[in-house]
Amino acid sequence: MNHLPGDVLVALLADQEPPCLSLYQPTHRSHPDNAQDVIRYGNLLKEMELSLQQKFRGKDTRAMMEPFHALERNTEFWNHALDGLAVFGGSGRFEVFKLQRPVPELAIVADSFHLKPLLRIYQSTDRYQVLVLNRDGVKLFEGNRDMLDEVALSADVPQAMQDVTGEIDAQPDTLVHGTVPGRGSVVHTGRGAKTDVIDTETEKFFRAVDRAILEHYSKPSGLPLMLAALPQYHALFHRVSHNPFLMKEGIEINADAIDADALRARAWQTVEPDYAADLVQLGEQFHNARAKGQSNDDLSDVAAAAVHGRVETLLVEAERHIPGRMEAATARIAFDELAHPEIDDLLDDVAEEVLKKGGNVLVVPKARMPTQSGLAAIYRF
Repeated sequence: MNHLPGDVLVALLADQEPPCLSLYQPTHRSHPDNAQDVIRYGNLLKEMELSLQQKFRGKDTRAMMEPFHALERNTEFWNHALDGLAVFGGSGRFEVFKLQRPVPELAIVADSFHLKPLLRIYQSTDRYQVLVLNRDGVKLFEGNRDMLDEVALSADVPQAMQDVTGEIDAQPDTLVHGTVPGRGSVVHTGRGAKTDVIDTETEKFFRAVDRAILEHYSKPSGLPLMLAALPQYHALFHRVSHNPFLMKEGIEINADAIDADALRARAWQTVEPDYAADLVQLGEQFHNARAKGQSNDDLSDVAAAAVHGRVETLLVEAERHIPGRMEAATARIAFDELAHPEIDDLLDDVAEEVLKKGGNVLVVPKARMPTQSGLAAIYRF
C-alpha cells in the first residue's frame, strides 16, 4: 500500500506545469470481482487521451501516457489491488496510490492535480498503524476502522535481530560446574552470559527498528502507532522508543497467529478510545476558541481565513459536499447546484488552501463534528 508522505502532498498541491493527469477508480481485492478492473482502467485512459488531444494540442501525448499504459500492463499490480486507485502523471511526476476505500471513476486533465478524493481518505481521523514485532520479524500495517493492510517496508527497516547484531547462539541457560565441600561435584543451571547477550542484542534490534519506523513511516504519516507483540516485548520496546506517535496501549499477542481481520478488530478496539477522546478535545478547542473570536464555521469567512494563512486546524465533515468553486486568489466563492460533487466542492477547495498554507486538515464523521455547517476552523491568530 502506498502512503501519502508530506513532501509528496506538498509537491502535488504546488503549482504545476500543465497538463496534470489525475485518474481515480474503484478496484477489488479478489477474483472474480477484480477481473474488470484493468478493463475499466483502460477505458479511463482512452478518456484521458481524448481530453489531452482536445485541451493540449502539440503536447507529446504518447510520452505523457506511457507510464499509465505501463501500469495497465502490470499484471502483478492488478492481482494485488485494494479498494480504490489514484494515479497522477505529468509535470515530471508519476504517483500511484492503492486506497483502502472505494472512489468514483474520474479521468481529469487540467492545470493542476485533482486531489480531493485522495485527501478525503488520507486526512481521515480514523487511520492508524500497527507495528508487529518479535526478534525474528517486523511487519507494519496501516488501516482504519474497516480495513487493515500490510505496508511494504523499505530496506532501511531491519527485518530480524540478525540484521543488526549478527548470529547469536540463543541457548537460554548455561551450565555452571563447581565443587562444594562435603558434597563433591555439582551442576547449577541458570541465566548465563549468552542469555545476557541476547537481551542486550534484542534491545539493540528494537532501537534500530524504532528509529527506522519513526523516520520512514511515523513522521511522514503522522499516524498513531500501536505495538502488537508478545507481552515480554512491550516494556522493552516502550523503554527504548523515541517515537512520539507510539501509543501507550498496545496489543499483547503473537500477531502471526491471527489473520489480518482479527488483528484489525483488536487494533480498532485499542485505538477507538483515543480516537474519540481526540475528537472531543478538538470540539472543545473549537468552542473555547470561538469565545475569543479565533474559530469559525461560516464557509465564506473560513475561505478568506484559509487564503490568508490564518487557519491552523480545519475539520471537514466526511461525505459532505457543498457544490461550487472557490477562487484561490481572492477567496471568492460561487455556489453551483449543478457542479460535479467530486470535482466542484467548496469544502475541499478550502481544505486544499489550508494545506497549501501549512495548516492541518482532518476529515471527521458527521456525528463527531462540533458544527452543522460542514466545517469548523480553528485560527492561528
